Amino acid sequence: MRFRITIGLVAAFLLSACAAFQPTQPGVQPPPLTILISIDGFRPDYMTPADTPVMARLASQGALAPRGMRPSYPSITFPNHYTLVTGQRPDRNGIVSNTMEDPAIPDVTFSMGNHEAVVDRRWWDEAEPLWVTAEQQGRKTATMFWPGSEADIHGVRPTHYAAFNQSMSSAERVDVLLGWIDDPAGPPAFATLYFDIVDTAGHRYGPGSDEVKASAAEVDAAIGRLLDGLKARGLEGKVNLVIVADHGMAAVPPDHTIVADAEDPGAVRMVTGGASGGFALIPGQEARGEALLLKPHDHMTCWRKEDVPERLHYGHNPRVPAIVCMAQVGWYISNADMAGRRKPSTRTTGAHGYDNRAPEMAALFLAVGPSVKAGARVQDMDNVDVYPLLAAMIGVKGKPGDGKLPPGVLK
Repeated sequence: MRFRITIGLVAAFLLSACAAFQPTQPGVQPPPLTILISIDGFRPDYMTPADTPVMARLASQGALAPRGMRPSYPSITFPNHYTLVTGQRPDRNGIVSNTMEDPAIPDVTFSMGNHEAVVDRRWWDEAEPLWVTAEQQGRKTATMFWPGSEADIHGVRPTHYAAFNQSMSSAERVDVLLGWIDDPAGPPAFATLYFDIVDTAGHRYGPGSDEVKASAAEVDAAIGRLLDGLKARGLEGKVNLVIVADHGMAAVPPDHTIVADAEDPGAVRMVTGGASGGFALIPGQEARGEALLLKPHDHMTCWRKEDVPERLHYGHNPRVPAIVCMAQVGWYISNADMAGRRKPSTRTTGAHGYDNRAPEMAALFLAVGPSVKAGARVQDMDNVDVYPLLAAMIGVKGKPGDGKLPPGVLK
């Protein structure tokens, strides 16, 4: 009798596992591996046959948004990377800025450089990234760098992940991912790959610079290395690649800096600056701070968070500061303290975070693979639309989001 009970339990477990991971069922072909590649700060016009021949060839074979896709506001790195994998805009997914504060997490400032905060799931748990959903539905995942992937969001981690290391070369990142595909226990169903050098060059030297072209060429070569690695594993043409950017980049001429509190230093506390600024009102000085920021400014517009234009879908999350300011494209928001410590630039640099409808903020979207319709062109696309596309590709039931499946991309 004991033997029969054991067999019954084992059988029940196996049936449960098959139900959770449907592609393992007899006669069911598993969906192809899908790899989401982010090239931080890559504008659509950076892709040319001369500078990026690999991507240009892929674009001719697959689906492309010729004018790029709109990022979510603010058009900066962490909010948009989390939007891409959750399908929810920053105001809903909780990552409202690269630097932020939360009344529910007192005495902590989240920033990209604060590793303790970056790996704290409390900052990420307002949404569920696709790798968590996939793991919960029996699909293995692998994240070769992606904002949020180092935290146990909802108590779940990717099967494979790596702590961010900016010094790791583009080629090394590809090789790590290929190693995960070789896992004897089976390859992932969904993977991410992240490159940051184009964004770094854009900030330092401005869009269109020789340095940006060189960094774009390096990433293009790394994607070629990935394709060669897939071919060597018998996977040529059998993997979906979705290549995106989080935002674009705009040129910022020398001295195009707005010192927001120049007329009344100390009237407000700047939480974050740049192309988009966020300011906290100082208790007891609220009227003083609002008078300073809410009046008309040259090259900058500010709103109370509840008055941010609806089209930006921003301002309702408790993590959004009391006053939100947006610079005119080509300008940079600072405060008196920062201006006093920062050496003015003598050359054109680059910035992002501007109005997400600004052409300079448009982000690359390219998809190719067995699930993608060759020659598809998407004329109007928001980055929240990437999530339902990925969920369909890897065969999981996604969470409700703010986007829609881009028409005509899937076969």
